[in-house]
Amino acid sequence: MVNLDLYRVFYAVAKCGSLTKAAEELYISKPAVSQAVKQLENQLGGKLFNRTHKGMELSDTGGKQIFDTVEKALKLLAEAETKYSELKNTAAGVVRICASDTVSTHFLLRYIKEYHEKYPNVNLILQNGTSAETIELLKNKKGDIGFVNLPVDDKDVNLSNTVMRLHDTFVASDKFAELFGRVVDLRRLQDYPLLMLELNTATRQAIINFAHSQGIHLHPEIELASLELMAELAKNGIGIACIPREFVAHELETGALKEIRTNPELPARAIGLALPKDEELSFAVKEFLNLIRAG
Repeated sequence: MVNLDLYRVFYAVAKCGSLTKAAEELYISKPAVSQAVKQLENQLGGKLFNRTHKGMELSDTGGKQIFDTVEKALKLLAEAETKYSELKNTAAGVVRICASDTVSTHFLLRYIKEYHEKYPNVNLILQNGTSAETIELLKNKKGDIGFVNLPVDDKDVNLSNTVMRLHDTFVASDKFAELFGRVVDLRRLQDYPLLMLELNTATRQAIINFAHSQGIHLHPEIELASLELMAELAKNGIGIACIPREFVAHELETGALKEIRTNPELPARAIGLALPKDEELSFAVKEFLNLIRAG
């Protein structure tokens, strides 16, 4: 029996010229791609690729001989799947998306809207949480797609490229007006009441690690689990909030909060896509991922 998945992997490697890029394209691990190529080579009894310093190149006597045929076959299969999907008119099932409030509001919202309009019969479940909580949901098969702070050192999930960046900054009410309109030494904020996320969050760790690298120790007076509550406290003059600029864009625009520019600035945080490892993705999940990839 023909194993179509092996040919899909072969085609992805041939098009990408790289095991790593093919793995990202297919949302599977690099070892899984390598294993599939070897399995197909053993099945066909010949070498399909030459491994060079430039990457994976089709072999003259193997890969190049079957590439055009495989490409045509996969395109025909894709057309068949499209027609079948059109006949059914919609995807169905459940897609469980795990992300922070900021990512959900400022990145995912437009994709969720577009997806829901295209596939109204799919039940979208949005689960808000930290990167650590998202990873745990994926590992326990309680989530289908996750968005997490990079880098992530966990081999039990599949990670893809950066899909967005968040820009942490300091904001405050007019109570701290002496800090507005100029660049403030980051070290000076050690003397002010700071509002920050809890210590066990990836966001807080990234900020603390950066500050420590500059010889600066930022100790918040108040730690919170909610960015929304942090913004409210800042608006009421309780302290200076360290918060993603994207989360308080409206408050900055209306003047309810003002940004405190620092030297050095806090570095942008990369947000990446995470998927359960070795999990067969449903059609509904794949369609959501296709929206993300298409941008």
